[in-house]
Amino acid sequence: MLNPFPELLVYSLLAPFILRVVVGIIFIDLGFLLFKGEKERWLNSFRALRIANPILAIKILGVIEIIAGIMLILGFYTQISALILAIITFAETYIEYKESAILKRNLIFYIILFAILLSLLLSGAGAFAIDLPL
Repeated sequence: MLNPFPELLVYSLLAPFILRVVVGIIFIDLGFLLFKGEKERWLNSFRALRIANPILAIKILGVIEIIAGIMLILGFYTQISALILAIITFAETYIEYKESAILKRNLIFYIILFAILLSLLLSGAGAFAIDLPL
């Protein structure tokens, strides 16, 4: 089947750019929520999952989410950042599934984030990135 808008394919490198900036902003916000608004919920979930030193785990998770979100926005090591955040998203989906009363987000939110991160992992950074395609 023919593409109905073939002239738009010239801008195909903008799609990963848009996805990585939006997901980067989301993860920066999620990282800051770990330090402020959702700290008690995460402490309860980590205690329920019997994670040793949950306060340190929250700090590490928050810093990873913020740094990886910034890296996505800049397009710096995009595929590595997308892989790390996809693993974190998968783990958060498991936590949400096991303890649904702990977090406020639903399963669809995590599935969309996971799909976007997999797309970035497979497609790369796109336009306006520090990463150079080989």
